[in-house]
Amino acid sequence: MNSSINWTCKSFNELTTQELYVLLQLRSEVFVVEQNCAFQDMDNKDQKSMHLMGWQNDLLAAYTRLVPAGVSYEEMSIGRVVTSPKMRKSGAGRQLMQKSIESCYQLFGQGPIRIGAQLYLQRFYESFGFQQSSEVYLEDGIEHIEMLLVESR
Repeated sequence: MNSSINWTCKSFNELTTQELYVLLQLRSEVFVVEQNCAFQDMDNKDQKSMHLMGWQNDLLAAYTRLVPAGVSYEEMSIGRVVTSPKMRKSGAGRQLMQKSIESCYQLFGQGPIRIGAQLYLQRFYESFGFQQSSEVYLEDGIEHIEMLLVESR
């Protein structure tokens, strides 16, 4: 899989039924099945968010939900960060986060970005400038921390 990733960003209402199905399928595959975590993925934030999708041919290689300020946190946020298991170790996750940060600024303006990160990914997010901003907490049985990106690089 050496072809490049094509990025699209759409509001909930712009998503086709096929795109919605595929992105929910990927989120379920990773967050529910792979991480063995029963939780309510559909939380009524999708309708208020933008959806960044990275496609490699017909494969949804990577996805994030870009959430405006005041929905998940006081600040804008990036959530549901997921890379297809078929794309692991390809650099798609790094591309996804860089594109997500850029897209947040384009969509919502300059400002801090807050995320709820799985603790084991702390170093990954720190490599983009995010800093830990909370104590460790359990969410759906998985250790998380809040992290904040105050300014872009």
